[in-house]
Amino acid sequence: MSQSVRHIDAILFDYGGVLTTSVKLSIDSWLAADSIVPETFSQVLRAWMSRDAETGTPVHRLETGELSIAEFEMLLAAELRSVDGAAVVPEGMLGRLFATMRPDPVMFTLAEELREAGLAVGLLSNSWGNTYPRARIDALMDPVVISGEVGLRKPDPAIYELALERLGLPADRVLFIDDAEPNVLGARASGLRALLHVDHLSTRAALAELVRDPNPYPQGVTA
Repeated sequence: MSQSVRHIDAILFDYGGVLTTSVKLSIDSWLAADSIVPETFSQVLRAWMSRDAETGTPVHRLETGELSIAEFEMLLAAELRSVDGAAVVPEGMLGRLFATMRPDPVMFTLAEELREAGLAVGLLSNSWGNTYPRARIDALMDPVVISGEVGLRKPDPAIYELALERLGLPADRVLFIDDAEPNVLGARASGLRALLHVDHLSTRAALAELVRDPNPYPQGVTA
């Protein structure tokens, strides 16, 4: 990537759904494999993820590390209904939910190219107790801010402030990329530039405008 024109000095990436394959497809696979009525999951997720909900929902508490994985799985299982009426098994639920999610090599390549171009590259992620490829991430990204490790979650302004503090940069020189609109809006409210990730092609094209990448597509990828 060219360094001749630069409008940003750092990129903060979300993890699930940005640096990985689709979270939705992984969830869909889990719902089918565990024979769970999809509507029961979507209903509880909306309630627990709502921006209007009081802080302290099971999702909020899981993401900040206040609630253990086992406790969350028990609470979630109690809200779900199986197709055949059998009890939903809570043990290992989050592992099954994320079972088909994998690091996206195209997005990791993009992050590597950005760092090679001289930009700081970091991670800002809400954790659901899922594991991260830490060796790969720690070698590539600094800072690494994971909600369950810092006791804060997006879109709380404090977690964006923490990431900026660790970067040592002003908010308007940092771009945050996330696939969840509330987190993008939260970043913008904290003064960061923010991009809603839809797919790697549109994200790379948007970044090209900010760092003047002369080649908007990775090797082997075309529009």
